[in-house]
Amino acid sequence: MLLNFVDRENELSGLNDLYQKERADLFVLYGRRRIGKTTLCKKFAEDKPHFYFLARVQDHALELERMKEVFSERFDTFIPDVKDIEGLFKEMLDKIDDKKKFVFIIDEFPYWIEEDRSILSEMQYIWDEILKDENIFLILTGSSVGMMESDVLDHKSPLYGRRTGQLKLTEIPVHKISEFLPKYSNEELIKTYGALGGVPFYLKEFDPEKDFFENIRDTFLNKLNILHEEAEILLREELRKPNIYFNIIKAMIDGATTLSEISSQSRVSITNVNKYLKVLERLEIIMREYPVTGSSKKKKFLYRITDNYFRFWLSFVYPYQGRIEENPDSVLMNIKSNYDRYMGPVFEEVCMDYIARHYQYQELGRWWYGDKEIDIVALDRNTIIFGECKWSKNKIGVSVLEDLKEKSKDVRWKNNSRKEKYILFSRSGFTKELIQHEHIELIDIMDIL
Repeated sequence: MLLNFVDRENELSGLNDLYQKERADLFVLYGRRRIGKTTLCKKFAEDKPHFYFLARVQDHALELERMKEVFSERFDTFIPDVKDIEGLFKEMLDKIDDKKKFVFIIDEFPYWIEEDRSILSEMQYIWDEILKDENIFLILTGSSVGMMESDVLDHKSPLYGRRTGQLKLTEIPVHKISEFLPKYSNEELIKTYGALGGVPFYLKEFDPEKDFFENIRDTFLNKLNILHEEAEILLREELRKPNIYFNIIKAMIDGATTLSEISSQSRVSITNVNKYLKVLERLEIIMREYPVTGSSKKKKFLYRITDNYFRFWLSFVYPYQGRIEENPDSVLMNIKSNYDRYMGPVFEEVCMDYIARHYQYQELGRWWYGDKEIDIVALDRNTIIFGECKWSKNKIGVSVLEDLKEKSKDVRWKNNSRKEKYILFSRSGFTKELIQHEHIELIDIMDIL
Protein backbone atom coordinates (compact mmCIF):
# COMPACT_ATOMS: atom_id res chain seq x y z
CA MET A 1 0.00 0.00 0.00
CA LEU A 2 1.24 3.48 -0.78
CA LEU A 3 2.08 5.39 2.40
CA ASN A 4 0.09 8.38 1.17
CA PHE A 5 -3.05 6.27 0.85
CA VAL A 6 -3.53 4.74 4.28
CA ASP A 7 -6.95 3.78 5.66
CA ARG A 8 -9.00 5.09 2.74
CA GLU A 9 -9.89 1.73 1.19
CA ASN A 10 -13.53 1.87 2.29
CA GLU A 11 -13.96 5.36 0.88
CA LEU A 12 -12.34 4.37 -2.41
CA SER A 13 -14.49 1.25 -2.63
CA GLY A 14 -17.61 3.31 -2.00
CA LEU A 15 -16.74 5.73 -4.79
CA ASN A 16 -16.08 2.85 -7.18
CA ASP A 17 -19.42 1.26 -6.29
CA LEU A 18 -21.19 4.52 -7.14
CA TYR A 19 -19.23 4.81 -10.36
CA GLN A 20 -20.53 1.45 -11.52
CA LYS A 21 -24.16 2.59 -11.35
CA GLU A 22 -25.78 3.42 -14.67
CA ARG A 23 -26.60 7.04 -13.93
CA ALA A 24 -25.01 10.44 -13.63
CA ASP A 25 -23.55 11.17 -10.19
CA LEU A 26 -22.98 14.38 -8.27
CA PHE A 27 -20.76 13.56 -5.29
CA VAL A 28 -19.84 16.03 -2.53
CA LEU A 29 -16.53 15.38 -0.72
CA TYR A 30 -15.44 17.66 2.10
CA GLY A 31 -13.22 17.82 5.18
CA ARG A 32 -10.55 19.97 6.78
CA ARG A 33 -7.39 20.96 4.91
CA ARG A 34 -4.64 18.37 4.48
CA ILE A 35 -7.00 15.49 5.27
CA GLY A 36 -6.47 13.75 1.91
CA LYS A 37 -9.45 14.75 -0.27
CA THR A 38 -7.36 15.47 -3.37
CA THR A 39 -5.37 12.26 -2.94
CA LEU A 40 -8.58 10.25 -2.65
CA CYS A 41 -10.06 11.91 -5.76
CA LYS A 42 -6.95 11.34 -7.83
CA LYS A 43 -6.62 7.74 -6.69
CA PHE A 44 -10.27 7.13 -7.60
CA ALA A 45 -9.91 8.77 -11.01
CA GLU A 46 -6.47 7.47 -12.03
CA ASP A 47 -7.83 4.49 -14.01
CA LYS A 48 -10.83 6.36 -15.42
CA PRO A 49 -11.26 9.11 -18.02
CA HIS A 50 -11.26 12.26 -15.94
CA PHE A 51 -10.61 15.98 -15.70
CA TYR A 52 -9.27 17.51 -12.47
CA PHE A 53 -9.49 21.26 -11.84
CA LEU A 54 -8.32 23.11 -8.73
CA ALA A 55 -10.41 26.24 -8.18
CA ARG A 56 -8.98 29.60 -7.12
CA VAL A 57 -10.43 32.67 -5.46
CA GLN A 58 -10.48 35.02 -8.43
CA ASP A 59 -12.88 36.60 -10.91
CA HIS A 60 -15.11 33.98 -12.55
CA ALA A 61 -14.22 35.20 -16.04
CA LEU A 62 -10.56 34.43 -15.29
CA GLU A 63 -11.48 31.06 -13.81
CA LEU A 64 -13.53 30.24 -16.90
CA GLU A 65 -10.60 31.04 -19.16
CA ARG A 66 -8.17 29.05 -17.00
CA MET A 67 -10.47 26.04 -16.88
CA LYS A 68 -10.84 26.13 -20.67
CA GLU A 69 -7.04 26.26 -21.09
CA VAL A 70 -6.38 23.44 -18.62
CA PHE A 71 -8.96 21.21 -20.33
CA SER A 72 -7.65 22.02 -23.81
CA GLU A 73 -4.09 21.19 -22.78
CA ARG A 74 -5.09 18.05 -20.89
CA PHE A 75 -6.97 16.59 -23.86
CA ASP A 76 -5.03 18.26 -26.68
CA THR A 77 -8.14 19.82 -28.13
CA PHE A 78 -9.48 23.23 -29.06
CA ILE A 79 -12.33 24.91 -27.22
CA PRO A 80 -13.59 28.20 -28.66
CA ASP A 81 -14.28 31.21 -26.48
CA VAL A 82 -17.37 30.78 -24.32
CA LYS A 83 -19.28 33.41 -22.40
CA ASP A 84 -20.19 31.41 -19.29
CA ILE A 85 -19.57 28.15 -17.41
CA GLU A 86 -22.70 26.65 -18.94
CA GLY A 87 -21.20 27.04 -22.39
CA LEU A 88 -17.88 25.64 -21.21
CA PHE A 89 -19.47 22.46 -19.84
CA LYS A 90 -21.33 21.97 -23.10
CA GLU A 91 -18.06 22.29 -25.04
CA MET A 92 -16.21 19.93 -22.67
CA LEU A 93 -18.96 17.32 -22.91
CA ASP A 94 -18.74 17.53 -26.68
CA LYS A 95 -15.01 16.71 -26.53
CA ILE A 96 -15.12 13.64 -24.29
CA ASP A 97 -15.88 10.03 -25.17
CA ASP A 98 -19.07 9.06 -23.36
CA LYS A 99 -18.60 5.32 -23.82
CA LYS A 100 -17.12 5.16 -20.33
CA LYS A 101 -18.33 7.29 -17.43
CA PHE A 102 -16.28 10.48 -17.30
CA VAL A 103 -15.14 11.97 -13.96
CA PHE A 104 -15.16 15.75 -13.48
CA ILE A 105 -13.44 16.92 -10.29
CA ILE A 106 -13.74 20.53 -9.15
CA ASP A 107 -11.43 20.81 -6.14
CA GLU A 108 -12.05 23.54 -3.53
CA PHE A 109 -15.44 24.50 -4.94
CA PRO A 110 -16.04 26.95 -2.01
CA TYR A 111 -13.45 29.28 -3.57
CA TRP A 112 -15.94 29.91 -6.38
CA ILE A 113 -18.78 30.41 -3.90
CA GLU A 114 -16.67 32.90 -1.96
CA GLU A 115 -16.02 34.91 -5.11
CA ASP A 116 -19.61 34.86 -6.37
CA ARG A 117 -22.50 33.03 -4.74
CA SER A 118 -24.41 32.94 -8.02
CA ILE A 119 -22.20 29.98 -8.99
CA LEU A 120 -24.50 27.79 -6.87
CA SER A 121 -27.51 28.57 -9.06
CA GLU A 122 -25.38 28.20 -12.18
CA MET A 123 -24.20 24.76 -11.09
CA GLN A 124 -27.79 23.80 -10.31
CA TYR A 125 -28.79 24.71 -13.86
CA ILE A 126 -25.76 22.92 -15.35
CA TRP A 127 -26.62 19.76 -13.42
CA ASP A 128 -30.35 19.85 -14.17
CA GLU A 129 -30.15 20.80 -17.84
CA ILE A 130 -26.78 19.51 -19.04
CA LEU A 131 -25.21 16.83 -16.83
CA LYS A 132 -27.81 14.73 -15.05
CA ASP A 133 -28.67 12.68 -18.13
CA GLU A 134 -25.05 12.27 -19.26
CA ASN A 135 -22.57 9.51 -18.49
CA ILE A 136 -20.59 11.58 -16.00
CA PHE A 137 -19.45 11.55 -12.37
CA LEU A 138 -19.11 15.09 -10.99
CA ILE A 139 -17.20 15.56 -7.72
CA LEU A 140 -17.26 18.85 -5.81
CA THR A 141 -14.73 19.05 -2.96
CA GLY A 142 -14.14 21.64 -0.27
CA SER A 143 -11.99 22.28 2.79
CA SER A 144 -14.33 24.88 4.24
CA VAL A 145 -16.50 22.45 6.18
CA GLY A 146 -18.97 25.11 7.29
CA MET A 147 -19.45 26.45 3.77
CA MET A 148 -19.86 22.99 2.25
CA GLU A 149 -22.48 22.08 4.85
CA SER A 150 -24.40 25.36 4.66
CA ASP A 151 -24.04 26.35 0.99
CA VAL A 152 -23.82 22.99 -0.79
CA LEU A 153 -25.53 20.39 1.41
CA ASP A 154 -28.11 22.42 3.32
CA HIS A 155 -31.77 22.20 2.30
CA LYS A 156 -31.71 25.91 1.40
CA SER A 157 -28.89 25.42 -1.14
CA PRO A 158 -29.73 25.49 -4.88
CA LEU A 159 -27.85 22.18 -5.11
CA TYR A 160 -29.95 20.51 -2.43
CA GLY A 161 -31.47 17.26 -3.65
CA ARG A 162 -29.08 16.96 -6.61
CA ARG A 163 -26.25 15.05 -4.96
CA THR A 164 -26.20 11.27 -5.26
CA GLY A 165 -23.60 10.83 -2.54
CA GLN A 166 -21.56 12.69 0.01
CA LEU A 167 -18.62 12.05 2.32
CA LYS A 168 -17.01 14.02 5.09
CA LEU A 169 -13.40 12.82 5.16
CA THR A 170 -11.94 12.70 8.68
CA GLU A 171 -8.54 12.00 10.22
CA ILE A 172 -7.25 8.45 10.09
CA PRO A 173 -7.62 6.72 13.48
CA VAL A 174 -4.68 6.45 15.83
CA HIS A 175 -4.39 2.66 15.38
CA LYS A 176 -3.65 3.19 11.65
CA ILE A 177 -0.66 5.50 12.18
CA SER A 178 1.68 2.50 12.29
CA GLU A 179 1.23 2.17 8.53
CA PHE A 180 3.14 5.44 8.17
CA LEU A 181 5.71 4.60 10.86
CA PRO A 182 5.99 0.80 10.94
CA LYS A 183 9.12 0.73 13.14
CA TYR A 184 7.62 2.87 15.90
CA SER A 185 6.64 1.37 19.24
CA ASN A 186 3.08 1.87 20.48
CA GLU A 187 4.31 4.58 22.82
CA GLU A 188 6.00 6.48 19.98
CA LEU A 189 2.90 6.10 17.81
CA ILE A 190 0.70 7.61 20.52
CA LYS A 191 3.21 10.44 21.03
CA THR A 192 3.11 11.06 17.28
CA TYR A 193 -0.68 11.21 17.36
CA GLY A 194 -0.35 13.80 20.11
CA ALA A 195 1.67 16.08 17.83
CA LEU A 196 0.13 15.43 14.40
CA GLY A 197 -3.29 13.91 14.97
CA GLY A 198 -4.37 11.60 12.16
CA VAL A 199 -3.70 13.99 9.27
CA PRO A 200 -1.96 12.04 6.46
CA PHE A 201 -0.22 15.13 5.03
CA TYR A 202 1.48 15.77 8.37
CA LEU A 203 2.31 12.13 9.08
CA LYS A 204 4.22 11.90 5.80
CA GLU A 205 6.62 14.56 7.11
CA PHE A 206 7.95 12.18 9.77
CA ASP A 207 10.89 10.00 8.72
CA PRO A 208 10.14 6.39 9.72
CA GLU A 209 13.87 5.82 10.31
CA LYS A 210 14.11 8.53 12.99
CA ASP A 211 12.69 8.45 16.50
CA PHE A 212 9.88 10.72 17.66
CA PHE A 213 11.93 13.57 19.11
CA GLU A 214 14.36 13.56 16.18
CA ASN A 215 11.38 14.03 13.89
CA ILE A 216 10.04 16.85 16.07
CA ARG A 217 13.36 18.65 15.73
CA ASP A 218 13.53 18.13 11.96
CA THR A 219 9.95 19.31 11.36
CA PHE A 220 8.39 21.64 13.93
CA LEU A 221 11.75 23.18 14.89
CA ASN A 222 13.02 23.46 11.32
CA LYS A 223 12.06 26.70 9.56
CA LEU A 224 12.27 24.98 6.18
CA ASN A 225 9.66 22.34 7.06
CA ILE A 226 5.97 22.95 6.48
CA LEU A 227 5.00 21.84 10.00
CA HIS A 228 6.97 24.76 11.45
CA GLU A 229 4.35 27.33 10.44
CA GLU A 230 1.46 25.42 8.87
CA ALA A 231 -0.92 26.34 11.73
CA GLU A 232 -0.20 30.03 11.30
CA ILE A 233 -0.58 29.86 7.52
CA LEU A 234 -3.92 28.05 7.78
CA LEU A 235 -5.39 30.51 10.26
CA ARG A 236 -4.12 33.54 8.34
CA GLU A 237 -5.73 32.17 5.18
CA GLU A 238 -9.06 31.62 6.93
CA LEU A 239 -9.26 34.53 9.37
CA ARG A 240 -8.76 38.27 9.49
CA LYS A 241 -7.49 38.44 13.09
CA PRO A 242 -5.49 35.24 13.61
CA ASN A 243 -3.69 36.47 16.73
CA ILE A 244 -6.98 36.67 18.63
CA TYR A 245 -7.69 33.05 17.71
CA PHE A 246 -4.17 32.02 18.72
CA ASN A 247 -4.70 33.61 22.13
CA ILE A 248 -8.05 31.86 22.58
CA ILE A 249 -6.64 28.42 21.71
CA LYS A 250 -3.60 29.09 23.93
CA ALA A 251 -5.93 29.94 26.82
CA MET A 252 -7.64 26.59 26.31
CA ILE A 253 -4.29 24.80 26.23
CA ASP A 254 -3.48 26.45 29.56
CA GLY A 255 -6.64 25.02 31.10
CA ALA A 256 -9.52 27.36 30.25
CA THR A 257 -12.64 25.38 29.32
CA THR A 258 -15.64 27.63 30.02
CA LEU A 259 -16.71 30.80 28.24
CA SER A 260 -15.75 33.02 31.16
CA GLU A 261 -12.37 31.32 31.69
CA ILE A 262 -11.47 31.57 28.00
CA SER A 263 -12.54 35.23 27.91
CA SER A 264 -10.48 36.07 30.99
CA GLN A 265 -7.29 34.22 30.02
CA SER A 266 -7.31 35.29 26.35
CA ARG A 267 -8.31 38.87 27.27
CA VAL A 268 -11.13 38.86 24.76
CA SER A 269 -14.30 40.47 26.10
CA ILE A 270 -17.07 38.12 27.16
CA THR A 271 -19.40 39.79 24.65
CA ASN A 272 -17.08 39.00 21.71
CA VAL A 273 -15.39 35.73 22.62
CA ASN A 274 -18.39 33.59 21.63
CA LYS A 275 -18.24 34.64 17.96
CA TYR A 276 -14.55 33.67 17.79
CA LEU A 277 -15.27 30.32 19.43
CA LYS A 278 -17.99 29.61 16.86
CA VAL A 279 -15.48 30.19 14.05
CA LEU A 280 -12.99 27.79 15.66
CA GLU A 281 -15.80 25.24 15.98
CA ARG A 282 -16.61 25.68 12.28
CA LEU A 283 -12.93 25.06 11.45
CA GLU A 284 -13.08 21.95 13.67
CA ILE A 285 -10.16 23.09 15.80
CA ILE A 286 -12.30 23.07 18.95
CA MET A 287 -15.64 21.58 19.97
CA ARG A 288 -18.27 21.85 22.66
CA GLU A 289 -18.25 18.81 24.92
CA TYR A 290 -21.22 17.75 27.04
CA PRO A 291 -21.07 15.27 29.94
CA VAL A 292 -22.07 11.89 28.58
CA THR A 293 -25.16 11.64 30.80
CA GLY A 294 -26.18 15.23 30.05
CA SER A 295 -28.09 16.84 27.20
CA SER A 296 -26.69 18.90 24.33
CA LYS A 297 -29.66 21.21 24.77
CA LYS A 298 -28.44 22.30 28.19
CA LYS A 299 -25.78 24.91 28.89
CA LYS A 300 -23.59 22.53 30.86
CA PHE A 301 -20.71 22.14 28.43
CA LEU A 302 -16.98 22.74 28.17
CA TYR A 303 -14.81 23.73 25.22
CA ARG A 304 -12.14 21.26 24.15
CA ILE A 305 -9.39 21.40 21.51
CA THR A 306 -9.88 18.60 18.97
CA ASP A 307 -6.95 19.31 16.62
CA ASN A 308 -3.74 17.82 18.02
CA TYR A 309 -1.51 19.58 15.50
CA PHE A 310 -2.79 23.00 16.57
CA ARG A 311 -2.56 21.97 20.25
CA PHE A 312 1.07 20.91 19.86
CA TRP A 313 2.06 23.91 17.73
CA LEU A 314 0.54 26.43 20.13
CA SER A 315 2.02 24.63 23.14
CA PHE A 316 5.60 24.20 21.97
CA VAL A 317 6.27 26.24 18.81
CA TYR A 318 4.26 29.47 18.83
CA PRO A 319 5.48 30.69 22.27
CA TYR A 320 9.14 29.96 21.45
CA GLN A 321 9.57 31.21 17.90
CA GLY A 322 12.45 33.49 18.84
CA ARG A 323 14.28 30.71 20.67
CA ILE A 324 13.78 28.33 17.75
CA GLU A 325 15.70 30.80 15.58
CA GLU A 326 18.62 30.94 18.02
CA ASN A 327 18.70 27.59 19.79
CA PRO A 328 16.27 24.89 18.60
CA ASP A 329 17.91 22.29 20.87
CA SER A 330 16.85 24.22 23.98
CA VAL A 331 13.25 24.23 22.69
CA LEU A 332 13.49 20.49 22.06
CA MET A 333 14.63 19.99 25.66
CA ASN A 334 11.58 21.92 26.82
CA ILE A 335 9.33 19.66 24.72
CA LYS A 336 10.95 16.55 26.17
CA SER A 337 10.55 17.87 29.73
CA ASN A 338 6.87 18.75 29.35
CA TYR A 339 5.58 16.20 26.88
CA ASP A 340 4.31 13.67 29.42
CA ARG A 341 2.13 16.37 31.02
CA TYR A 342 0.91 17.43 27.58
CA MET A 343 -0.01 13.84 26.68
CA GLY A 344 -2.68 13.40 29.38
CA PRO A 345 -5.72 14.50 27.31
CA VAL A 346 -4.23 12.92 24.17
CA PHE A 347 -4.04 9.53 25.89
CA GLU A 348 -7.69 9.91 26.88
CA GLU A 349 -8.56 10.30 23.17
CA VAL A 350 -6.59 7.15 22.33
CA CYS A 351 -8.35 5.17 25.08
CA MET A 352 -11.71 6.48 23.87
CA ASP A 353 -10.82 5.16 20.40
CA TYR A 354 -10.11 1.75 21.96
CA ILE A 355 -13.53 1.67 23.62
CA ALA A 356 -15.19 2.73 20.36
CA ARG A 357 -13.53 -0.15 18.50
CA HIS A 358 -14.05 -2.90 21.08
CA TYR A 359 -17.36 -2.24 22.79
CA GLN A 360 -20.95 -1.70 21.83
CA TYR A 361 -22.32 1.60 23.13
CA GLN A 362 -25.10 4.12 22.57
CA GLU A 363 -23.24 7.06 24.10
CA LEU A 364 -19.53 7.55 24.74
CA GLY A 365 -17.64 10.48 26.24
CA ARG A 366 -16.37 12.09 29.41
CA TRP A 367 -18.34 12.83 32.55
CA TRP A 368 -17.96 15.61 35.12
CA TYR A 369 -19.89 17.13 37.94
CA GLY A 370 -18.47 19.92 40.08
CA ASP A 371 -14.85 19.01 40.79
CA LYS A 372 -15.31 15.33 39.94
CA GLU A 373 -14.41 13.95 36.53
CA ILE A 374 -14.26 10.53 34.87
CA ASP A 375 -12.14 10.12 31.73
CA ILE A 376 -14.46 7.71 29.91
CA VAL A 377 -18.09 6.74 30.39
CA ALA A 378 -19.91 4.53 27.88
CA LEU A 379 -23.62 3.71 28.04
CA ASP A 380 -25.41 0.80 26.40
CA ARG A 381 -28.89 -0.37 27.43
CA ASN A 382 -28.37 -1.31 31.10
CA THR A 383 -24.55 -1.42 31.04
CA ILE A 384 -22.31 1.46 32.00
CA ILE A 385 -18.53 1.41 31.49
CA PHE A 386 -16.25 3.59 33.61
CA GLY A 387 -12.70 4.16 32.35
CA GLU A 388 -9.64 5.87 33.75
CA CYS A 389 -6.53 6.69 31.67
CA LYS A 390 -3.06 7.28 33.12
CA TRP A 391 -0.13 8.46 31.00
CA SER A 392 2.40 7.99 33.79
CA LYS A 393 5.79 6.39 34.18
CA ASN A 394 4.49 4.67 37.30
CA LYS A 395 2.33 1.56 37.42
CA ILE A 396 -1.33 2.01 38.29
CA GLY A 397 -2.31 0.73 41.74
CA VAL A 398 -5.51 -0.21 43.55
CA SER A 399 -6.03 3.37 44.74
CA VAL A 400 -6.88 4.45 41.17
CA LEU A 401 -9.57 1.79 40.93
CA GLU A 402 -11.02 2.71 44.33
CA ASP A 403 -11.11 6.38 43.37
CA LEU A 404 -12.88 5.55 40.10
CA LYS A 405 -15.49 3.44 41.91
CA GLU A 406 -16.11 6.24 44.38
CA LYS A 407 -16.64 8.80 41.60
CA SER A 408 -18.90 6.42 39.68
CA LYS A 409 -21.45 6.62 42.54
CA ASP A 410 -22.19 10.22 41.52
CA VAL A 411 -23.06 9.30 37.93
CA ARG A 412 -26.85 9.39 37.77
CA TRP A 413 -27.93 6.85 35.17
CA LYS A 414 -30.18 3.85 35.87
CA ASN A 415 -28.69 3.64 39.36
CA ASN A 416 -31.03 0.87 40.54
CA SER A 417 -30.70 -1.48 37.58
CA ARG A 418 -27.41 -0.85 35.81
CA LYS A 419 -24.56 -3.29 35.31
CA GLU A 420 -21.17 -1.62 35.93
CA LYS A 421 -17.85 -2.38 34.25
CA TYR A 422 -14.49 -0.81 35.09
CA ILE A 423 -11.55 -0.44 32.69
CA LEU A 424 -8.15 1.04 33.50
CA PHE A 425 -5.70 2.15 30.80
CA SER A 426 -2.01 2.54 31.63
CA ARG A 427 1.11 3.58 29.82
CA SER A 428 3.35 1.72 32.31
CA GLY A 429 1.35 -1.27 33.47
CA PHE A 430 -0.26 -2.24 36.77
CA THR A 431 0.77 -3.33 40.27
CA LYS A 432 0.51 -7.01 41.21
CA GLU A 433 -2.19 -6.16 43.74
CA LEU A 434 -4.36 -4.56 41.06
CA ILE A 435 -3.78 -7.39 38.58
CA GLN A 436 -5.23 -9.82 41.15
CA HIS A 437 -8.47 -7.83 41.34
CA GLU A 438 -11.53 -9.45 39.75
CA HIS A 439 -14.20 -7.84 37.63
CA ILE A 440 -11.92 -5.22 36.11
CA GLU A 441 -10.27 -4.95 32.71
CA LEU A 442 -6.68 -3.71 32.51
CA ILE A 443 -5.38 -2.37 29.19
CA ASP A 444 -1.71 -1.50 28.79
CA ILE A 445 0.04 0.28 25.96
CA MET A 446 0.84 -2.97 24.16
CA ASP A 447 -2.87 -3.79 23.85
CA ILE A 448 -4.24 -0.37 23.06
CA LEU A 449 -3.37 -0.11 19.36
